[in-house]
Amino acid sequence: MKTPLPTLLLGTACFAAGALVARPTAPDEITVPLLRAAQQLMGLSFTDAQLDSTRGNLSGYRANYEALRKLEMPNSLAPAVVFDPRPLRLRLAQVSGGGSAGRLPDTGKVKLPANRDDLAFYTVRQLGELLRTKQISSEELTTFFLARLKKYNPKLHCVITFTEDLAHQQARQADAEIKAGKYRGPLHGIPFGVKDLFSAKGYKTTWGAVPYKEQVLDEDAAVVQRLREAGAVLCAKLTLGELAQGDVWFGEKTRTPWDVTKGSSGSSAGSASAVAAGLLPFAIGTETLGSILSPSTACGVTGLRPTYGRVSRAGAMALSWTMDKAGPLARSAEDCALVLAALTAAGSDARDPATLLAPNRFEYAFGTSPKKLRVGYIKKAFDQDYPTKANDQAVLDVLRQLGVELVPLEMPALSGNIMRFVLTAEGAAAFDDLTRSGRDGQMVLQNRFAWPNTFRSSRFVPAVEYIQAQRARSLLIEQMDEKLKGFDCYITPTFSATLVTTNLTGHPAIALPNGFTAAGLPTTITFVGQLYEEGKLLALAKAYQDATAFDEKHPAL
Repeated sequence: MKTPLPTLLLGTACFAAGALVARPTAPDEITVPLLRAAQQLMGLSFTDAQLDSTRGNLSGYRANYEALRKLEMPNSLAPAVVFDPRPLRLRLAQVSGGGSAGRLPDTGKVKLPANRDDLAFYTVRQLGELLRTKQISSEELTTFFLARLKKYNPKLHCVITFTEDLAHQQARQADAEIKAGKYRGPLHGIPFGVKDLFSAKGYKTTWGAVPYKEQVLDEDAAVVQRLREAGAVLCAKLTLGELAQGDVWFGEKTRTPWDVTKGSSGSSAGSASAVAAGLLPFAIGTETLGSILSPSTACGVTGLRPTYGRVSRAGAMALSWTMDKAGPLARSAEDCALVLAALTAAGSDARDPATLLAPNRFEYAFGTSPKKLRVGYIKKAFDQDYPTKANDQAVLDVLRQLGVELVPLEMPALSGNIMRFVLTAEGAAAFDDLTRSGRDGQMVLQNRFAWPNTFRSSRFVPAVEYIQAQRARSLLIEQMDEKLKGFDCYITPTFSATLVTTNLTGHPAIALPNGFTAAGLPTTITFVGQLYEEGKLLALAKAYQDATAFDEKHPAL
């Protein structure tokens, strides 16, 4: 008798299931023929050489999948992705308002220096006082910083596009308003720059990559718009590594002003380099997995990564919708606070749903005594042997001298590394057309760890594993919240494992200059705060900077 087809198929499936159960624990090697067959299921057509480059990444992904499968995740555990059913029309109707960030500490009297070159390393707050008291005009200040940008850019390669005409126009407007008594606040008339993944109407937005080199986006990014409303003056669009990775872009490699033979790290490469060299008082960068903290370290500036969703990313290049964050790089924690206040003054932005989740607006907390803050430190990280240990230990000593009681703190046992591919999977989706069209071949870097290969590798991340990683991320968020219960902030070496963890959980962090290596390169330490509590974080950071002078050091160019 002939076996019915459904029965035959069922038997085959049972056999296949049995074969899977009996399979040896060691997985098969990932080979090019295997990938060639797999890509046919997805309608892809990578070359054998390209597939061969992905094999190392895919082996790493598979190890992460295995680690995720060992986690106990009940059916009720939802992924760390929020679905918002509201159309833009309804989001706009419910946008929360902003308002004043509160009181700033007194600056004392600020005088115009006899040597105008000293202005290059004045803080935003000091420059703002000079403008408010009409000791200098915004146009004079703007001309001064534009001249420095043009003088040192050939050495540092930190500028992609000068916005000179716009800068002079905005500076003249600021001067007229200040003269008329219409003072907008401490950023009024202050020059700045933005990482060139933020759009500015009338100018190119290149994302640092050849395929987008001539791209013009007909809108102002939210950060550009809000800083304009604060009266700040946009002078330049600054370099970033290709599509927000590293410090190599289509024009060159951005350099640290402490040693122009070395890169500035990335991806907020130009933002950190320009501020460190005194070419701009502050700049805006972004971080997905270290892109503010890392160049802040290489260039010796103060870099703030705000809470995820605190600052609108509307008009910014998307790399990872669930991890991208925008924030300032400046000379001091106080300067970062001024900029953050301006970026959040208007409240939520319906164009960026992540901002709708923020429960409160940013407020200064500089009146908070550091003695009243409960501060932890990652003892396990500080106890290890690493190059900047002496500098980091000295930070703990300074805080103790300020009366801060440092409490040993442990991070969650769950490693954020096993879910890092969330970032690359989202990046592959964001640049789907770039990969499938083959235009990724125009990019400068083509090694195993560069975006073209990473995006190809990420095409093989199964949807199930991506969702499982987001569910594990929910576990990590809960575990982190439990560990930080009762703490206001904690201290960690900048490049400890918490860099990955806190970028996944969305916690704010600030990198603070704390010394130099034997080779004369700057180092930083990182302070991390509770979600949406940048005020307390910045208060502790300012207390440390008031007690030390590392934030006042600058390179001799």
